[in-house]
Order: sequence, then C-alpha cells, then structure tokens
Amino acid sequence: MAKTKVCVIFGGVSNEHEVSLMSAKSIIDNIPTDKYDVVKIGITKKGRWLFFPGCSDDIISDTWHEHPDCVPCLISPDKTTKGIIKIYDNEIFIEKVDVVLPVLHGKNGEDGTIQGLLDLAGIPYCGCQIFASAACMDKVYANIIFDHLGIERCRWDFIRAFEANDIDAVEERMVKQFGYPMFVKPSRSGSSVGISKVSNKEEMRNAINTALAHDDKIVFEEFIQGHEVECAVYGNIPELIASEVGEIGATASFYDYDDKYKNGTSRTFIPASVSKEIRDEIRERAKKAYTALNCAGLSRVDFFVEKDTNRILINEINTLPGFTTISMYPKLMQYEGFTYSQLVDGIIQLGLKGSK
Repeated sequence: MAKTKVCVIFGGVSNEHEVSLMSAKSIIDNIPTDKYDVVKIGITKKGRWLFFPGCSDDIISDTWHEHPDCVPCLISPDKTTKGIIKIYDNEIFIEKVDVVLPVLHGKNGEDGTIQGLLDLAGIPYCGCQIFASAACMDKVYANIIFDHLGIERCRWDFIRAFEANDIDAVEERMVKQFGYPMFVKPSRSGSSVGISKVSNKEEMRNAINTALAHDDKIVFEEFIQGHEVECAVYGNIPELIASEVGEIGATASFYDYDDKYKNGTSRTFIPASVSKEIRDEIRERAKKAYTALNCAGLSRVDFFVEKDTNRILINEINTLPGFTTISMYPKLMQYEGFTYSQLVDGIIQLGLKGSK
C-alpha cells in the first residue's frame, strides 16, 4: 500500500521565521515514516521557495537553503496539478502530494494567505482554513467576534496608523479607559512579537512605533493581574478535544518572544495553578471560541484568570501554535495521552478529512 505523501512547508518571510524552523524540525523528525513519505519546501527570509531534499539538522541551523540539491519550486493554483512544480535546468517536473502541513508561523503562513493558495490548488492541508486563520491572526476582528458572542475578555481598543500621529489624543483616550499600565500590540503578529507593556506617555509612544513596524492597526488592552493560562484544542468541529489547562511561569515582565524561544528560562505547569472548576470552565470556553471562529485541526486558546475575582478572560487563539520541544501545545496534548508522533499523525489525518 502506497504511503501518504506529506509536504511540509517551513520558514517564510514573517518575523517568526526562526520559530518555524524549530517547529518544522520537530515535526519532520516525528512524522511516522511507516505511514508517510515527506517532501519539504523551504521559504527563505526573502520569500524564495525551494524544494529541499536534505536533513532536518540543516533546517534548524538555517543552512538548508545552501544544500546543493535545492531547486526552485512552487505550488500552482491550477487544480489539475495537485502537487509541487520543481524547476531543474529550465525543465519542469511535478511531484504529486496528498496533503500539505504548513509549518509557517505568523504572516503569510497563519493568516489565511497560504491557505487560500492551497484552496485554489485543490490540495488538502492541515489546520485552520482561510477565515479562521485570518480572523484569529487579526486581534481586532477576533476581539469583535468574541465581544459579539459574549466570550468575555479584557477591555480593549485600537487605532489605525494615521491616528498614531496624535499621541496626546491617543493617550487620553486609552488612559481614560484602562489607566496605566496597559499593553500595546500590533493587531497581526504572533509569539508576542512587537508587544509592549507601558506605564507612561513616552513608553506608549515607543510602543506604538514598535507595533507599527509589524502592522498598521494597533491594539491597546488593559493590564490584567493574574494567571496566564493556555488550552490546546484538537479536532474538527464538532468532535473536539480540549486539553487540561497549562500555565506559563514567565521570567520576563510578561511572556515575550525571548522568554518563549531564546532564553529557555520560562516554565510551564500542567495543570495550571487554578481550581479544577475554573480549569473545566476554561476548557468549555476554549471549545466555544474554537467553534465560534470555525477553527479546524488544532489551535491553542489563551486566557487570563484574574487575581482576586477569578474572572476568566480570553486573550487570543493561535491557529498554528509552536511545535518546538518547549512549546505548550504538544506538552498539553502529551498530558492528554498523545505521543508527539501520534499528535502529528492525527493532525495530518484531520487535514485529509477536513478537506474532503
């Protein structure tokens, strides 16, 4: 019996390129080789697509694109192709694939962009489809949906880039709503990239400039003192598994990019240090939010549990959570009894089923 051919796409031009490399290596190393043949496409930081025949060690070191047998490639939107177009010495070769596993964090990988290409191509793929990917990636529109459906979250507001020129008006508007401290975030960014905690006007000015480097919409949120917790959701609606709730023990003032991926000093706790009653409620709300945004395959749903009040406030949905060895999503699913390989296998199968 022929094996299913899985195309793993990694890298990309987003500010989470390095995280993608780490996730891709872990996934490639754990795909069950008795069931799947793996082909690999890497996207360089400049956006060049290359068919990569080498080993995963070259991915993690980001030297993969130097492999002598890398060749330019693309996925055609022509539905009759159903695979990768590889270009050797001005000749075209087509390698058919059964399913794509896009391990692309952030913009152009997690925001509906590549999902749209794969829909046009008629190739099944793992994870959320176009709408869920785009909506979850954009905090402004995800927040609007949460508010409309009564999924409680912290107070928030946003501005567009042209409004940032009047810092006095922005500060007055936000301080009136939240007071200091507050968070300033780009609307479309992941892994806490571009996020700042601010306590005065000058910090706000700098935070706005930082956020504008990543997006043209900027989100402001009240500061919530409490537990930062996460729940892994797995499955295609309506058959969902919501994991036990985990908690981040950040070493920075908040759980930022360096704390997640560079310093290696943050700690995770499963179960989170909140009551079972609260954890059970978080699991139900995670499934509700996942369903509301029409997610598929997998997502990590993040919450705050406010100190003293125990209010449960949704933070965001991450449709392609990190899959590194220190990432929370695999850890939470392993707590539920999935081995890493079983988890990857299951996500591939969900992709195949969800695209039929």
